[in-house]
Amino acid sequence: MRYLNRYTVGSVIGFLFLVFIWPFHTVPTGSRGVITQFGAIRTIEPEGLVIIPPWQRLDIFNVRAEEAAIEGAEGSTSDTQPVKVSLTVRYSILPNKVSEVFEKYSRNGDLTSYVATATQEVFKAVTARYTAPDLIAQRSLVSNDINQALKKKLELYGAQVINIDMRNFAFSPDYMAAINEKVTQEQKKLAAENKVKTIEAEQRAKIVTAEAEAKATVLAAQAQADSLRIQNEALAKNKDVLELRRIEVEMVKAQKWDGALPQNIYASAPIPFLNLGAGK
Repeated sequence: MRYLNRYTVGSVIGFLFLVFIWPFHTVPTGSRGVITQFGAIRTIEPEGLVIIPPWQRLDIFNVRAEEAAIEGAEGSTSDTQPVKVSLTVRYSILPNKVSEVFEKYSRNGDLTSYVATATQEVFKAVTARYTAPDLIAQRSLVSNDINQALKKKLELYGAQVINIDMRNFAFSPDYMAAINEKVTQEQKKLAAENKVKTIEAEQRAKIVTAEAEAKATVLAAQAQADSLRIQNEALAKNKDVLELRRIEVEMVKAQKWDGALPQNIYASAPIPFLNLGAGK
């Protein structure tokens, strides 16, 4: 029994010793292994298997993309209008800056607090260069300015900006109400101007139509007058044509007469003379 107890204790001690001196370790994907010896950095290992002696220590350092959420960042425009915004900053540690960041800022690559502070400072500095109307109208330009300034700021911490998502961009309630009122008035003004333009266009169209109709009437009258003038000139040059037409009309009347006398004779109408005894 004593032998068994000694064997068990010896096994446990041996196992613990083996764990203590176990040299095989793994650096996960998206990380770097920081090897230190008595607190001093000896080397930075890439992903994969790492063999280290027991007097050295391995710290896993993250170099993957991380997010820092900054809610209600405050600033003030150049025309002293307070403004707030919420941002999400995606960043990562530069692989060649792992040793520096490990020594100065973070043992695992988490720079959330530094990124939040830097973002607040950058937002204040950028918004101070814009008036409130410009801050609204040129939001994409403001976002780009924040991005560029934050990149320079985070380089001091050995990090790089991947992208910035700016949301919940808002001014004070009074200023927002004034903006909404101004937008409403401008929309009404624009609608009124468009209505005036439409009426003017319709009036111009009516004038053009009337002018075209008047011109067409003048041209038609002129054409008719020219036709009559040509006919009169032709008749004046040849009077026999008029007489010929009169004869043709009389011939047509004679051909249509059926020999019957009129049933009703008016006082002024001539009574035709019939020679009834001429045939005898």
